[in-house]
Amino acid sequence: MIDLLQQLNEPQQQAVQSIKGPVMVIAGAGSGKTRALTYRIAYMLQQGIDAFSILALTFTNKAAREMKERVIQLVGDQEGRNVWMGTFHAIFARILRVEGHHLGYPSNFTIYDTDDTKQLMRNILKELNLDPKVYKPSFVLHRISNAKSNLFSAQDYLDNPDIRIADQQAGKPLIGEIFKAYSSRLKRANAMDFDDLLFNTNVLLRDFPEVLYKYQHRFKYILVDEYQDTNHAQYLIIKRIAALNENICVVGDDAQSIYAFRGANIQNILNFKSDYPDHQLVRLEQNYRSTKTIVAAANKVIENNKDQIKKLVWTDKENGELISLLRATSDNEEGVLVANAIFGHKMAEQLNNKDFVILYRTNAQSRSIEEALRKHGIAYRIYGGLSFYARKEVKDLLSYFRLVINPQDEEALLRVINYPARGIGKTTIERLLVAANVHQISIWDLINEQSLLPHDINRGALSKINDFVAMIKSFQALHETKSAFELAKHINSSVGLVAALKEDDSPEGISRIENIEELLNAIMEFSDKQVDEATGEQVGIKLADFMQDIALLTDADKKDPDDDDYVSMMTIHAAKGLEFPYVFVVGIEENLFPSVQSLGTRAELEEERRLFYVAITRAEKKLTLSYAESRYRWGNLSLCEPSRFLEEIDESLIDRPRKTGMRKKTSLDTMAGFSKMQPEATQRADHSPNKSHANDDFEASDPDDLQNGMQVIHQKFGKGKIVNLEGNGPNKKATVQFAAYGQKQLLLKFARLKIV
Repeated sequence: MIDLLQQLNEPQQQAVQSIKGPVMVIAGAGSGKTRALTYRIAYMLQQGIDAFSILALTFTNKAAREMKERVIQLVGDQEGRNVWMGTFHAIFARILRVEGHHLGYPSNFTIYDTDDTKQLMRNILKELNLDPKVYKPSFVLHRISNAKSNLFSAQDYLDNPDIRIADQQAGKPLIGEIFKAYSSRLKRANAMDFDDLLFNTNVLLRDFPEVLYKYQHRFKYILVDEYQDTNHAQYLIIKRIAALNENICVVGDDAQSIYAFRGANIQNILNFKSDYPDHQLVRLEQNYRSTKTIVAAANKVIENNKDQIKKLVWTDKENGELISLLRATSDNEEGVLVANAIFGHKMAEQLNNKDFVILYRTNAQSRSIEEALRKHGIAYRIYGGLSFYARKEVKDLLSYFRLVINPQDEEALLRVINYPARGIGKTTIERLLVAANVHQISIWDLINEQSLLPHDINRGALSKINDFVAMIKSFQALHETKSAFELAKHINSSVGLVAALKEDDSPEGISRIENIEELLNAIMEFSDKQVDEATGEQVGIKLADFMQDIALLTDADKKDPDDDDYVSMMTIHAAKGLEFPYVFVVGIEENLFPSVQSLGTRAELEEERRLFYVAITRAEKKLTLSYAESRYRWGNLSLCEPSRFLEEIDESLIDRPRKTGMRKKTSLDTMAGFSKMQPEATQRADHSPNKSHANDDFEASDPDDLQNGMQVIHQKFGKGKIVNLEGNGPNKKATVQFAAYGQKQLLLKFARLKIV
């Protein structure tokens, strides 16, 4: 028999041996939580406890599978397989297969997945004659899911006056009726959705004492992993089953509770001591993952939270490198700095791409990082999401841009002819396809030629088709006169994409709007970069120029699917439970991280801080943080402040950047240096009158000293007067009226104007 205790440190031994009574194991990041859990189960089996009396609950199938495999390795196949171990949903589905008849369900009930529930919701909305643009299926299902997680039935929902008022104020007064119809249809189909597995188990244990008695006596020992992530429904089930014996062990870390938006309630772990006053508290505080520097930084950050169970995580690993802090002038430069740093580490230390991860607060931030990595030829993979230009809402808006440039683009046309919905239905589109094939012409040519349109298209649909054609032609007419950003912004507002997305205020819906904003930001950034480096004059670009640029990005060669050497990119939420040698956390700015939506209450701010703690503690060897001094918001340049979280890390732990003017490593700096040298070199080679103001002694004025109405000298254009100033920081622009050249718009970081 294996001596399990010899392989554990002292607190882990305590967690493993404390079998009787309630136990809370607070497991700091990287402290061997899974090891303690699996050894506890193995130890219980070695002590003669019946495997069938142990219930172990996890949040992911992966965690349950890994734990079961480890237990089997420690105690053998026969006993290890008999433990009831699995996710909350899997275990309770198993119970409902046996006990569901009490609630009127047969044992062979169907479990509906996400696609099933969305299709059912679409059918219900159609049957109730409700506008799916007002009652978006994803939004309604999100609302119903929240209600079920808080144990509200459809009738409870309808009877609650506060909920009714909230729905009316949101312009969706019929959600209660939809909820009732949805529940009825599920029951009629002998089906449950994922939320029903928890909801119905609660009803079963609440309303049928004999069922509760049965499982209280069966599961004499209960273990719960990631207890900080439990919601109200999960909490009540655990509490009810454990009430008889109170041999309950919960393992988690309140400092890593980051899923409130999914219904997780941090109070479940914080209130364990009041639920079980005689509990034992075990702290796993030794971190086996990270260097002393990283652990110290994480501790300094999380100590600012008031709602927490105090612990001091420590490590006996080496001090390691200081935390690097990258300060970029813009989010675009931030991507360059991160890509440069990864490339430098790879070259200097002979590392692989898979040694690195880039973490961000929102998916929209991936865009500038992706572009920088591509330019460096660094392979990457986005986890828990799509590459920026592959996301649906981004492709939808890009499809409108494609049609402006090439109306014969049938894939783009079919994608948006009825999105957002404008009354051109599936049947009408199928008839257009058939007619186009018959006449051997494109759909665009077909809908522009009334005489060729099928006769069985009704007048309403025909009117909508004509409106669509007129709209695209109006965009095309503006292509030559408007800049890329102006036209993109006009198209976005005209087609109503954002208005359609605003109907869904779930986290996913908000993320989609952020992606549309980021696409417009990308166009503005691309426009601002098109500058004559010698003069600082801004070069006008059209939407077609931007589309060509991103086509080259998005058509990058596909990597070998068998090659797993990628830099990982993901949101911090998706990174929980993972670890990497080198971690980059980008966008550490106020209103981004912490998120502007999370500054209303202390509880929301503290969850953001826990999210930052999770990001820091993913790092094993080296942590790099970055922020930008400016970012585009819906195409307008906004100045950014470093996040308050950066101030919470001890100065001695951070290698702070030098002043921006002293950096020499970025492509932006190299361009700036070139632009400062180039006019002088040109002057020596060119003695034309246009260069009469260029000489070796020319000293440009500080751009911050420039004001409207000032007389200035430019080395190429000569004397002029500033008629307008706009923008901030590195993107500050001046419109100057020159006597010899007329009006020019100049980017001041390149233009080098001298006040007369």
